[in-house]
Amino acid sequence: MKKLINAPEDVVVDALQGIEAAHPDLRVDHAHKVIYRGDSPRNGKVGIISGGGSGHEPLHGGFVGLGMLDAACAGEVFTSPVPDQMLAATKLVDGGAGVLHVVKNYTGDVMNFEMAAELAAAETGTQVVSVVTDDDVAVQDSTWTAGRRGVGVTVLLEKIAGAAAEQGRSLEQVADVARTVNANGRSMGLALTSCTVPAAGKPTFELGDDEYELGVGIHGEPGRERRKLATAKEYASLLVEPIIADLPYAKGDAVVCFVNGLGGTPLIELYVLYNEVAKILDKHGVQVARSLVGSYITSLDMAGASVTLLRVDDELMSLWDAPVRTPALRWGI
Repeated sequence: MKKLINAPEDVVVDALQGIEAAHPDLRVDHAHKVIYRGDSPRNGKVGIISGGGSGHEPLHGGFVGLGMLDAACAGEVFTSPVPDQMLAATKLVDGGAGVLHVVKNYTGDVMNFEMAAELAAAETGTQVVSVVTDDDVAVQDSTWTAGRRGVGVTVLLEKIAGAAAEQGRSLEQVADVARTVNANGRSMGLALTSCTVPAAGKPTFELGDDEYELGVGIHGEPGRERRKLATAKEYASLLVEPIIADLPYAKGDAVVCFVNGLGGTPLIELYVLYNEVAKILDKHGVQVARSLVGSYITSLDMAGASVTLLRVDDELMSLWDAPVRTPALRWGI
């Protein structure tokens, strides 16, 4: 194992200290491993928090800032944060207008966020609404999930819901926007290699030199099938066609097209893949209104990619275009 770390057991703690040092506008509650906006809480603004296991950076801590998340909880690598962390984050961002929890559909995350919401209501009377993302079309149930996994649409939802909260919308209005995003987004990914969890020191699963895993999860959960290596054109078809069929997307629909790297894929390859994805969408008459290409929800050093399509209307596009200033996303400022 070759990694830029001090010790496997210190990776998350050391990374949080690095985030705090690199981004003076953010704060870190080191006792609870929570990254939060330096201007939190904002009076009268709905607070938005998310979180999950570390190893998916920049998700979620890289999306804390103006126009997106107010706080993010960092669990150990690929391990859900505990309710105390989520409760601390909820308290830090509660400006009196309620708090939205954005939860990826993994059993531990859902259970622990639910418990944190109950604790917040009991201890402080904070109104909390949770929205669960479940956009992965690859498999219905998998390791750590009941139902579909929450993956790429989580990034788009945090941006769009964050913009709605920044406008001063109510908790229920912000939650409605988040639900709309989740309902109109679908994702699928593939892995060319496994990742290596620092504490394990070896690959999570084995792939032959001539194999890839179609429909892999962001923790290395198995997907639909294992296949022999192909071309970017073939990968794009295998990812996009099931997404289009699942919603289904129709001719004339406008989408945000998000081609995401899983951590070990160079940007040049993501643009090769995006080019093939765009051709397929054009063939279906689906209009790419906005695009996002890069590694935004990763699986440590896994080589691979995912595609997310989000069907948008004028309101969602306006919220997508609204200013954002976070370590990982920044425009309009």
